[in-house]
Amino acid sequence: MKKLFAVFLCLAVHLSAQITPATPLVKDPFFTQQPGAAQGEKVKLVHADFVKKDPKRYDGNTFFENNVHFEHQGSVLTADLVIWYEKDNFIKAIGNVKLVNTDGSVITSGEMEYDGDSQRGIAKKNVVLTDPKQTIRTETLYYDRLSNRAYFNTGGTITDGQSVMYSKSASYNVATKMIDFTGNVKIENRQYIVDGTNFIQNQNTNVTTFNGPTTMINRDNPKNRVYTEKGTYNQNTEEVWLNKNSIIYYNDKTLVGDAMYFNRITGFGTARGNVTLNDPLEKRYIKGEYGEIFQKIDSAMVTEKPYAVKILEKDSAYFSAEKILAYQKMDSVGQKKSYLRAYKKARFFKTNIQARGDSLSFNETDGILHLTVNPIAWSGAKQVSGDEIKAYFNVENEYIDSLKVNGNAFAISKVDSLNLKDEFHQVKGKLMTIYYKENEIHLAHVIGNAQAVTYADDQNEETKEPVRVGVALSTCGIIEALFEERKIQIISCNIGAITDIHPMSKISDEQRFLPGFNWNTKDRLLKWQDIFLDSPGYEEIKYISDNPLFQAAETEAAKKRAEEEAKNPKRTRR
Repeated sequence: MKKLFAVFLCLAVHLSAQITPATPLVKDPFFTQQPGAAQGEKVKLVHADFVKKDPKRYDGNTFFENNVHFEHQGSVLTADLVIWYEKDNFIKAIGNVKLVNTDGSVITSGEMEYDGDSQRGIAKKNVVLTDPKQTIRTETLYYDRLSNRAYFNTGGTITDGQSVMYSKSASYNVATKMIDFTGNVKIENRQYIVDGTNFIQNQNTNVTTFNGPTTMINRDNPKNRVYTEKGTYNQNTEEVWLNKNSIIYYNDKTLVGDAMYFNRITGFGTARGNVTLNDPLEKRYIKGEYGEIFQKIDSAMVTEKPYAVKILEKDSAYFSAEKILAYQKMDSVGQKKSYLRAYKKARFFKTNIQARGDSLSFNETDGILHLTVNPIAWSGAKQVSGDEIKAYFNVENEYIDSLKVNGNAFAISKVDSLNLKDEFHQVKGKLMTIYYKENEIHLAHVIGNAQAVTYADDQNEETKEPVRVGVALSTCGIIEALFEERKIQIISCNIGAITDIHPMSKISDEQRFLPGFNWNTKDRLLKWQDIFLDSPGYEEIKYISDNPLFQAAETEAAKKRAEEEAKNPKRTRR
C-alpha cells in the first residue's frame, strides 16, 4: 500500500508540473558552472512528510514539508521546507536547514540554496559551519563541494577552541584546513589580540601568515606588542617571524630590523639588518646589524658595527664597540637603574670629553662612565690615562663632575694649545681624582708616588706679558694641582715633598717629561663619527723642542769646554 501511494504521489507531481507552467528559475551567479565542468548527479528526495504543489506558491514548483531529507553524492540535507526545481537540479531549503557532508563538516542555517549540477550551495541566516577543527559563524556562506571551499563576505567569526577570529571576508578550504581572512581581521584569545588586513591560517599546523599591517597585542600588558606588514606566527610554540617594516614593543622599548623573531613564551627576540633598539625613557637608542632582546630580564645586545646614542638636551653622547649591551636591574635599595656596556674597542664621544678603552660601562641612571684596559680620555687641551678611569656626570645639567683614575694615573695639559712647542704640564701617580668646573678640568688630587712637571711663568711689569721663569719638578706622596686657564699651580705637595724649580737654561728636554709620557693626537676622537674607527689615524702633531736658553747655555758650556781643552798642552808619542 505504501509503495502504491508513493507511485501515485510521484505521478501526481509529474502531471501537475505538465499542467502548471513554472517561472524560469533565476540563480545566483555563484552557481554558474565553468565551461567544460562535469555535470553533477541529480538531487534525490529521501523523505518528506508532505508533498505539495500550488500554482500560487513558489512559482508552481513542488515543495516538501516536515522532516524533509534530500541526498546528493553522499551529502544529506534536512529542513522544514524544501522547494525542488527538479529540471534545474536545484533546491531551496527553509527552516532548520542542515547539510551534512561526506568530509564530516556540517552546515546549519535558516535558509539554503543548493545546485546539484555545480555542487555549490549558499546558506543564509545564522549560518554555522562546523568540522573537527573549528566553527564558522556568519550571515551568508558560499560552499563549493568540488573544491571543498567555503567563504563569506558578510562578516563572521571562526573559533577553534583556543581563539576567536573575526573577519569581514574569509575563505576556508575544508580539505587542507587553510583559512584566508581579509578585511578588518581580528584574532582574540586569552593571551593576545591580533588586528590586521589579511591572515592565512593553517588549522592543521596552527601557523598563521600575516600580509599587510598587523598588530599583535599582549592582553596582560597592552604596551607589549608586535607590529609587522609581513610575518608568520606559530600558535603552538608562540613564535613569530617578522619580515617587513616590523617593530617589537617591549618594556617601553622598541626593536626594529629587516628580519626579526620573537618567542612570546621565553620573551627572547632577535633582529637582523638595519637594527635599531630604542629606549625613549632613557632617551637612548642603539643601532647595528644584529640584535637580541631578553624581555623577562629587561636586557638587550647589539653587535655587528653597533653604536649607541644618548640624546641629551645640550650635548648628546655617542658610544661604539664590537658588542653593546643594555639592561636594567635593581640596586641594593630597590631602585631600578639602567646600564650600558660596550666590549672590545670601546669608544665614547661627547663634545666636552672623549674616551677610548677596551671595555666601557655606563650607569645611565647615576651618570657614571667606567673605562678599563688601557683607557685614555681627552677633555679640551688635556689628556688623562691610567689602568682604569671613571667619569662622573651630573645627570641634571649634563656636566662632568669628576674623573677618578686608578693605577698609573697620568694627566697631561698643553701649556699653550696655540703653539707647537713641546711644553706640557704633567701630573702622575697611583691614584688620581680630577674635579671639573663648568666642564673644564679644575683640580687634580694625586695620591701615591705623585710627580708633577709644571711650567712657571711670571709677568713682565713693563709689557704685562708672561715671562717663562722655569720648570718645577715635584715629587710628593700627595699632590694637589690647580688648573687655571693654561696654567697648573701646585697648591699642596705633602709627604716626602721635594720641589725644585729649574731655570729654562738649566733643564734638559728629557727632564721636562715624566716617565710614560704619551701625548696622543693620532687616536683622539675629534668628531662623533670617529667612534666607528679603531683609530681616526689623524696626522700626528709634531711638536718643536724650543728652549733657546738651554740651547744657548749648552752651546756656551761646550765652547768653554773646548777653550779649556785648547789650553791643555798636547801630548805627543815618541
